[in-house]
Amino acid sequence: MDSHKEEPKKKPAALNIVSTKVNHKGFGAGSIDLSNVSSLIIDGEEAYLDMGALHAKSQVEKRIKFSTNKEDVPDGRRCWIVWVAVDRSPEGTSYGGVTACEMLIDTEARKGWKILADHVNRMDAAMKRKIMVEGLDESEKAVLRKALIEHNAEWWNHSSEELKQALA
Repeated sequence: MDSHKEEPKKKPAALNIVSTKVNHKGFGAGSIDLSNVSSLIIDGEEAYLDMGALHAKSQVEKRIKFSTNKEDVPDGRRCWIVWVAVDRSPEGTSYGGVTACEMLIDTEARKGWKILADHVNRMDAAMKRKIMVEGLDESEKAVLRKALIEHNAEWWNHSSEELKQALA
């Protein structure tokens, strides 16, 4: 396998597939491999891929000063970062882990609210193949379900009943 890190640019509308890199347990063992997870943003009635969220630089987060106090963002709109981990098995590719993290964004005032530790913990949970979408309301669940199905209906069909029920 090629050992240098640079990979060809991926299409912006594609979810990352599980890395094909061999995981040697030497130097850096235990570090997080971000090539195994993708991020979707739910903003109102739309969901879209935004890989910038992996480094807290998604489009909705840019030029926003974040606080850990919700009261600092009284006019914020609710947005979500959804971490999606993709699995491959003999049965086929599926959505293995899906977790949602809430944010409030006030674009006009350039203020926002989020708990960064929660975002990191939920990204880790997605990579550990957990389903955590309990904070999403019915319309947000529908937007997410539609985005996952439209991205790849076969992956959705191979996904766990737990995910399908969580987004029903």
